[in-house]
Amino acid sequence: MPALYLVIVSGLVALLAYRTYGAFLAAKVATLDDLRRTPAHTHNDGRDYVPTNKFVLFGHHFAAIAGAGPLIGPVLAAQFGYLPGFLWLLVGSVLAGGVHDLVILANIAREEVIPLTGSATAIAIVFVMTVALGAMALVVVNALKGSSWGVFSIALTIPIALGMGFWSHRIRPGSIRAATVAGVALLLLAVAAGAWVQDSPIRSWFLFPKEGISIAIMAYGFLASVLPFGSCSARAITSRAS
Repeated sequence: MPALYLVIVSGLVALLAYRTYGAFLAAKVATLDDLRRTPAHTHNDGRDYVPTNKFVLFGHHFAAIAGAGPLIGPVLAAQFGYLPGFLWLLVGSVLAGGVHDLVILANIAREEVIPLTGSATAIAIVFVMTVALGAMALVVVNALKGSSWGVFSIALTIPIALGMGFWSHRIRPGSIRAATVAGVALLLLAVAAGAWVQDSPIRSWFLFPKEGISIAIMAYGFLASVLPFGSCSARAITSRAS
């Protein structure tokens, strides 16, 4: 079967779910109201609760819901055939992903069922995220090992993301368009510069084995998660820029 058919079906299902199931979640479950202040405003602490531009949120949620699909999908297809994996990703992204990304699934399970259910859901989410992040990290490590071009370009995305976050949060709050244009331009320059590094005398500076890249990814993930500036700006902007 041509892959284009799967792409068309996926797009149609996503659009249909957005207009029906998504509308149901927004109106009946979350009871969204444009006049009601969100926790990002009522609990604004500059770290876990930060008012964010809707386009940044879209990029962040899109990366979160679609990130593991290209990695886990082929593995499921290789093990069980493409149809079970395709249905799993399609149905799961609508019924589970739609709820999880719109609301806090563990809290709903805790409040609406029993505390034990909420704890079990939270533990399950941690295990699922661990497996997904491990699979994605493995792909990144295998792609960057022995590649000075890739390591150099990826390394530059960190200061670029920090600069974008600092500009849009500190210097010109809310200036997402300027930060995005500058970030995309700098990202393209980083990729082009990586091609030069690949054939330059400093090539060896950016050659690392799998173990070194694995440690660097874990260190970056830890810092991006716990630092206040990294958590509120760089992490979200990095996922959007990449």
